[in-house]
Amino acid sequence: MISVTRDTFRLAEVFTIARGSRTEAQVLTVRAFQDGVMGWAECVPYARYGETLDSVTAQIEGLAQGIHRQDLQDALPAGAARNAVDCALWDLAGKLTGAPVWQLAGLAKPRPQITAFTLSLDSPENMRAAAAKHAHRPLLKIKLGTPDDMPRLEAVRDGAPDARIIVDANEGWTADVYSDLAPHLLRLGVQMVEQPLPAGDDAMLAEIERPLPVCADESCHDRASLPDLKGKYDMVNIKLDKTGGLTGALALRDAARAAGYQVMVGCMVGSSLAMAPAVLVAQGAEVTDLDGPLLLAEDRDHPLTFDAGGVHPASSELWG
Repeated sequence: MISVTRDTFRLAEVFTIARGSRTEAQVLTVRAFQDGVMGWAECVPYARYGETLDSVTAQIEGLAQGIHRQDLQDALPAGAARNAVDCALWDLAGKLTGAPVWQLAGLAKPRPQITAFTLSLDSPENMRAAAAKHAHRPLLKIKLGTPDDMPRLEAVRDGAPDARIIVDANEGWTADVYSDLAPHLLRLGVQMVEQPLPAGDDAMLAEIERPLPVCADESCHDRASLPDLKGKYDMVNIKLDKTGGLTGALALRDAARAAGYQVMVGCMVGSSLAMAPAVLVAQGAEVTDLDGPLLLAEDRDHPLTFDAGGVHPASSELWG
């Protein structure tokens, strides 16, 4: 039996990207039951991909009861609905067998991973203050994506002079804006830029200079996306809500590695339950960006541990 419910988590602060702002994370929680045992997981429907809480709920409720994880891959397209069900079925399998999910998936025992911490889009003054507040963190991710981003970049570097920095434009730049900014990104020590141009309008990345690694986010969903990325991107951002779960994320990771791409493992803004399976995918990734719970004012019981060592694998009380 599979059930789905809605949950809302308050954010610690207003979170802003180029597409808008939010004060809470609205998620769907899926529970899968068998023989009195329950496995669960979380997804975050994303309007950018035509998803709503209602549409994803309908997809989940339309599944055949008792569906197996292998059949799920054909029953639903890659996306939030398949993610939550896939990860709930992995959790259920772990609880039914008494074996951790990493072992069932044939993976090495997971270790903590250093994760980025995201600074949302704001005025240069506020972003400088935010950078200074979080300057102790080893990796900061800056949300940008406007024609007026240079003062923001300068302000963040001023506020956190020693932090590693990556930038996410969320499809907000044009080829000309990116070309103008690229030398300054290098000057300020930015190590990677994520999705500078809109998905579907990113062909220029194959023609202009890429002086620092460019990561595909909105342009990369699952393994089927890889052929169209050739020559344009150096890295792919794997998010379980795009790949349709742990099963698809591991498949994309392996295929991306085989095709010569570096790997980033990212997230939507969700709770520790959403991050837990992603920690398994993030093992060995060049960039881990699983800071969703750090942006919340509240979280699940038995939340993930974040410390100087990074984000730790989930306890069995939470997931897996």
